Amino acid sequence: MRITVGQPFAASETGGRANNEDAIYPAIGQAAGGTGALFVVCDGVGGAERGEVASALACEALADGMTATGGRDVQEAVRCAERRFDEYLAAHPEAAGMATTLTMLAFDGDGGVTVAHIGDSRVYQFRDGRIVFRTEDHSLVNVWVKLGRITAEEAARHPQRHVITRAIQGSSAPAEADVVRLTDVRPGDRFLLCTDGVTDVITDDALSSLFATHPTPEAVGRAIIDACSVRARDNFSFYIVPILRG
Repeated sequence: MRITVGQPFAASETGGRANNEDAIYPAIGQAAGGTGALFVVCDGVGGAERGEVASALACEALADGMTATGGRDVQEAVRCAERRFDEYLAAHPEAAGMATTLTMLAFDGDGGVTVAHIGDSRVYQFRDGRIVFRTEDHSLVNVWVKLGRITAEEAARHPQRHVITRAIQGSSAPAEADVVRLTDVRPGDRFLLCTDGVTDVITDDALSSLFATHPTPEAVGRAIIDACSVRARDNFSFYIVPILRG
């Protein structure tokens, strides 16, 4: 089945922070539907405004890398981002330690969707208000959950829940993206790419309810913005990407 993307909805807000260290691609207002679309959401860290440099560099470099490889080599696109980090750090050594998460959604137009992620930003696939796919966080608390040391409920409240075990930070510490090609993609499905500023505020069950009760990407997006604007302590950014019916 040929996959056609409808009009997406995006937001990137400072939330409870002084500046926005998240970045999204395409920029707000520049995304359009079609068959060969690419979407990226990143959450930068580093302080002194270096987090926003990290996330913006990663978004731009990943898009360039996917174009250069014809959309077929996500890991090489990640290497492209790491080389871009190396160049920036060589010119700005004071930025050492900057890093970013990564989530990516790439539509090849041939019936498949490639999902890639590094860190604790997420990609969800919703169908009729149900989560049918979700990425797995690269986080310390998720490691502990797998080892049986804490429960998923405890992880959601743990003081170290924001410690990530993978990030893009340059070729000196190369990161491997988890890459999945989804073939069960149907008209009416909707994808959500988001930073942890969203998932810290809205649980998976609450997200499912929003997608079940709001018929359009904009309606869901406005509801997410309303919830996060009141409660978010962090930046929050997301893309909602619909698959057209018929």
